Amino acid sequence: MIETGGLVHPVILCGGSGTRLWPVSRQGFPKQFSRLVGEESLFQATARRLSGEGFAPPVIVTSAEFRFVVRDQLAAIGITPAAVIIEPAARNTAPAVLAASLWLEQRAPGSLALVAPSDHLMPDAASFRSVASAAATRAAEGGIVTFGITPTAPETGYGYLELAAPAMAGEPVPLRRFVEKPALALAQEMAASGRHLWNAGIFLFRSDVMCEAFAQLAPDVVPPVSRALVEATPDLTFLRLAQAPWQDAPAISLDYAIMEHARELWVVPYDGGWTDLGGWAAIWAEGGAAADGVVQEGNVLALDCRDSLLRSEDDGLQLVGIGLDGIIAVAMPDAVLVAKASEAQRVKDAVEILKQRKVAQATAFRRERRPWGWFETLSEGERFKVKRIVVLPGAALSLQSHRFRAEHWVVVDGTARVTVGERVTMLTENQSIYIPLGERHRLENPGDAPMVLIEVQTGSYFGEDDIIRYDDVYART
Repeated sequence: MIETGGLVHPVILCGGSGTRLWPVSRQGFPKQFSRLVGEESLFQATARRLSGEGFAPPVIVTSAEFRFVVRDQLAAIGITPAAVIIEPAARNTAPAVLAASLWLEQRAPGSLALVAPSDHLMPDAASFRSVASAAATRAAEGGIVTFGITPTAPETGYGYLELAAPAMAGEPVPLRRFVEKPALALAQEMAASGRHLWNAGIFLFRSDVMCEAFAQLAPDVVPPVSRALVEATPDLTFLRLAQAPWQDAPAISLDYAIMEHARELWVVPYDGGWTDLGGWAAIWAEGGAAADGVVQEGNVLALDCRDSLLRSEDDGLQLVGIGLDGIIAVAMPDAVLVAKASEAQRVKDAVEILKQRKVAQATAFRRERRPWGWFETLSEGERFKVKRIVVLPGAALSLQSHRFRAEHWVVVDGTARVTVGERVTMLTENQSIYIPLGERHRLENPGDAPMVLIEVQTGSYFGEDDIIRYDDVYART
């Protein structure tokens, strides 16, 4: 093993389907990137928690869809990743962890790697760092360490870790076995036993130890993942794993592939506060309810309500609750959720029905993020569509054309550099330009503040797939 200076290399996993916290979290922008509790996203809070003294820059494993969100959210908190590895398709946690371990092993054999989901809330970052330090000592000796959460209730929605000895906060304890999500009676028994902890899905190990564990315990995962890494290609500042071999990797969790079969497993008990924010009831619990049990977020008025969550996600949307008891009400400009708190877990069933009905709000937001900024649809009819477009400072859309629509652009804030055919024009506030159907064009923001533009599309079809790209700074051609 090569000396790595004792640094722990965070490996942050950024997948997610965005169903349990709908409508704030959706497939196109799942919960780890949303501001659900506090001023930062869960992803940002995770990256910040795993940074600073003792930590190397993080390795992020995510999908192509989220690569620019990852980039922008890390930049916003001043963190530069060691790598952003793009999975061509979701394959659960085992292939993702192996890809990151192989990547680390190539650069610094025997690196200490701490694998963490990006969507968990752990408010006491200092406490977790202290516990991780104790776990690192055991991992450096060749053990695989997982983190167990001291149960606060007989939770049936979590897996459990059975310890070989009574738990002592912050001290590694040998792991006897994993226990699948239990029925209530067994959960009550385990929560009171002192020998069972919730499985948080956080792991610490040496990269060479994990690679060897895969070779012995899950050998079918190794060839496709190894090939996908060997054949990986740079994509701007990202590393895109090769699609063909990656498709052959089995979709399996790290628990099933490795942890339930490996030896020399240890658990570090942690009681510093943790939740996976698995539903709206968890958001309510973390929201700092008033004496009447009501949590209010955004433009909300609650009259004679109790034990409820009222949340408005738009500055221009006023939510009023009267006489509510045990209700979750979440309002967004394009979707509203109202549910009994006791039934809020069924939101994922509702999302599945919406998907079957091909309801756009099931997976997408009205505001769509792009690497250059974002846009939202303001109005739409049979022969027109109106958008607000916000372009970040220094950003540029692709050089493109459309087959089915023409466009009229009006700048309402900032400065736009517009290319239409061979002509380049600078536009400022209240100035406009026409983009004929089929003409090559590009929109850029040369300023140092966001540029806001209203786009009126006219034609027969307005789908985002009616874009022919000729040149793109974000490598999307």
